[in-house]
Amino acid sequence: MAVYVALGAFLMTLAGGWTAQRVTDRRHLVLGLAGGLMLGVVGLDLLPEALDAAGTEVFGVPAALLLFVTGFLLAHLVERLPAAHGGDEHHRTPEVGLTAAGAMVVHSAMDGVAIGAAFQIGEGMGVAVALAVVAHDFADGFNTFTITTLYGNARRRAIAMLFADAVAPVVGAASTLLLSIPEPVLGGYLGLFGGALLYLAAAEILPEAHHKHPVGPTLLCTVGGAAFMWLVVGIAE
Repeated sequence: MAVYVALGAFLMTLAGGWTAQRVTDRRHLVLGLAGGLMLGVVGLDLLPEALDAAGTEVFGVPAALLLFVTGFLLAHLVERLPAAHGGDEHHRTPEVGLTAAGAMVVHSAMDGVAIGAAFQIGEGMGVAVALAVVAHDFADGFNTFTITTLYGNARRRAIAMLFADAVAPVVGAASTLLLSIPEPVLGGYLGLFGGALLYLAAAEILPEAHHKHPVGPTLLCTVGGAAFMWLVVGIAE
């Protein structure tokens, strides 16, 4: 059942990527929406789950928050390394986009694992988690394609990463038939990934969205993206 449900996430991810491709003539609005979706995913979905799952504290601070800050700093470090070695700090290397999209793929696989684990607890829990995953995988597909192309990767690479992101929940759900990931490890991963994702949204995607474009429509897309994720999380709860 978990694998069949994950197929819904597969289709929603592809739908999100397809939407991102079709609105290239309004790229600033796409980026504004992607930034809002990413902000909503991090603040309303990833970080609360990470805090619940990680549990432990390190020197008075939740481990998930320490990893959240670590993820943010790692993303900043990777982004700025070319400038530190004499490169153009404004040049976005394709490898950064592929790394970020790869992290999205890993996150989608963890979504599939969450579906499988929830169905092991009970059918009601499984359905609730599946609805949340399927709903926000539209945003995952949208963001995966947008991030990959934003950093200068060819369209074929972006489509390949989108397809990998779509397949990942199915693979993750199937893997729960063979193994289970300890909850603290999953929480730590979500914190680390959330920090990196927030950096990309705040330092790269949103500034690019507002560059030489009217503020109003782009800002509305950003707020709308965050509000959409709030709706998804609320329905899932």
